[in-house]
Formats: sequence, structure tokens, C-alpha cells
Amino acid sequence: MNPALNIAIKAARRAGQIINRASNELDLLKISTKRPNDFVTEVDKAAEAAIIETLLETYPAHGILAEESGQQAAKGDGEYQWIIDPLDGTTNFIHGLPQYAVSIALTRNGALEQAVVFDPSRNELFTASKGGGAFLNERRIRVSRRARLAEALIGTGFPYRMFEHIDLYLAIFRELAQKTAGQRRPGAASLDLAYVACGRYDGFWEFGLAPWDMAAGALLISEAGGLISDLRGENQYLATGNVIAGTPKVFAPLLKLIEGKLPESLRG
Repeated sequence: MNPALNIAIKAARRAGQIINRASNELDLLKISTKRPNDFVTEVDKAAEAAIIETLLETYPAHGILAEESGQQAAKGDGEYQWIIDPLDGTTNFIHGLPQYAVSIALTRNGALEQAVVFDPSRNELFTASKGGGAFLNERRIRVSRRARLAEALIGTGFPYRMFEHIDLYLAIFRELAQKTAGQRRPGAASLDLAYVACGRYDGFWEFGLAPWDMAAGALLISEAGGLISDLRGENQYLATGNVIAGTPKVFAPLLKLIEGKLPESLRG
């Protein structure tokens, strides 16, 4: 196993221990609001601090991009950057809904190299290394063999902070409801993408995500034989925040359907 991936797993499990302990005392949580419907808890901050400490102990020159603490420049030449979400699905967590995860990715010169998505409530560890495949608890995973959009189960996420595109979301959701086997919106994008990678979903779409929401999940999908892109069918999803993913045969019709409904302002 790649040494950097090993360290990322160690960091994710350390954060998972913090999250699991706190999940037994939700009534004691201190919760603050970053923006409307965007919450942060002391658990997010403690988990993120543990992850960063673990990573920088071994790789002190690497850069950091983390949800709660922002960006820390690399001390070296900027070749490597860790992208971290210490608790993806905070709203689920504070309500006691066990659908949340730790997400850690490593990029080298902007390209995804290593990925970990850890679900501490289920003890499910998704990992991937560029060129080395994707795994769930050390078992090789692949995207599903679903070939038709009509048979596909699709994951998504609706806006919860900014609602200027809510009518567009509902229009796409309405059409996909009639042309797929169903859609799901559990509320943790990193897990949604991991579920595409292991075949639980056949596709996924969402707009307005942050890099830490999808960096690790994107590599999982690629290494599991799936396709992932922005709304143009290109690979700028980490920059645009708009993402579509799926099995090789579900991806194309899913992209075509969504692309056909987009205003010019979102075609990026």
C-alpha cells in the first residue's frame, strides 16, 4: 500500500474515533452556524485538527485545503496538497442520522493521487490510489454493470445554502424521477460518490460542491471503472463544484439529460 495512503487512513481513523465518541453525547454538542443551514460543531474542528496533525507529522512540507481551517500553503514547492473534509454530513450528524464520513484526498500538481472516505458509524473504509484500483475494507470494488438509465439508482444533493437554482434542480429531479429507477438524497456527497464506486448507486449529480466534498470520491469512482466530469463532460469539477458521475453506460445519458436543461451560466 502507498505510504501516503497509509497515513491518510491513520488520520481518517483517528478522526473517526473522535466522531464516534461524540455521537454518543449529541445533546452536549456545541453547534455554531457558518451560514444559513451550514453548521459546524466542535467535533468538525477536533477531527480536522487530528487529521492535519497526523498528516503533517509525516509530510510537513505538504499543503492543506480543509473545510474548517481553510488553506495552508505548502512549505516546500507546492507539489502536494491534502484536501480534507473532517465530517461530511454535519447536519446528519447533529440530528443523529448515521450518514456522514471523513474524506481525505491527496493531489500532486493538481492531479488526484490518493483517496480515503471513512464512514465511522459503519466502519466502512473506502480507499484508492491512482492506477491501483479502489477498495472497500481491502476488498476490490467496481462500479455497477447497470447499462440503462431507466434501471439506474441515482444519488443527488439539493441546495441547502443558496437557492437561486432550486427551480432548475426540481426540473431535473422531476425528469429523472420519470426516467430512472429512483433517486436518493442522503446528505453526504463523499459517501454518495463512494457508493457509485462500489455499485450501490449507478450515478450521481450535484451542483455547487466544494473540493473537499468530492476530491476523494472522484478518485474512487475513476479507479473503480466509472466516469466523472463537470457539466461540460470535462474534468474541471473540483474548480466548478458541479459534478456528474456514473457507470460508463449510465454516465452519457445522465450527462445529456442534465446538460439539456442547463442555462448558459451553469455550463462550466
